[in-house]
Amino acid sequence: MSTYDLEEQERIDALKDWWDKWGLWVQLGIGAFVIVVFGLQGYRYYQKTQGEQAEALFASVQKTAQEAAASKDSKKLSAAASAMAEQYPGSFYATEAQLLAARNAAEVKDWAAAETHLRWVVANGRDLYKDLARLRLASVLLEGKKYDEALKQLADIGDEGFASVVADLKGDIYAVQGRTDEARAAYQVAVDKSQARSALKSISQAKLDAYGGAIAAKKDDAAKTDDGKNGAAK
Repeated sequence: MSTYDLEEQERIDALKDWWDKWGLWVQLGIGAFVIVVFGLQGYRYYQKTQGEQAEALFASVQKTAQEAAASKDSKKLSAAASAMAEQYPGSFYATEAQLLAARNAAEVKDWAAAETHLRWVVANGRDLYKDLARLRLASVLLEGKKYDEALKQLADIGDEGFASVVADLKGDIYAVQGRTDEARAAYQVAVDKSQARSALKSISQAKLDAYGGAIAAKKDDAAKTDDGKNGAAK
């Protein structure tokens, strides 16, 4: 046997020894890789299918919303939104359906239904819409005279983009509670944080004026009056 044949046989024997030691692990690794690849493809297909089904169902919910707006009946839309949330709770469409149902319920003054839908969004909806849901929920709770709960929802809103409208709504809540100084302070914040040409700015200013104007301004007026009196006395 040539030296070449001996070297070849040694390589073969070494390979056999290596395979005897590590072959099972290699097979398991390949099997795991195949499972991951096919599992990922299967998951992507599942996600795509779920998305298409959710989109189709949401189209049905939108049609129901149009019918509900015309008929002033929120019950059918509430049921459709609840079914959407049950079947596709993590989807963008479930959050949209709940917000649609809440708005429709509020328009017909079905505050209990509106509250239910908005609480679902706060607890389970997409993060992007949670502060909006909290703001609308606070308005609904105000209508239901649940003032402390409404203020709690407003306190949980972290998006600075809502700062002016949050302050204005706080002012409304304080006003109906008879907390005049706090209402004025809240309306002042709403005025300060509103954009110059915002309709809310003028609305908040009107409310502030209706409740006697800013506290600081009233103190300044009082101080000027006192100075005038003192000057006259001298």
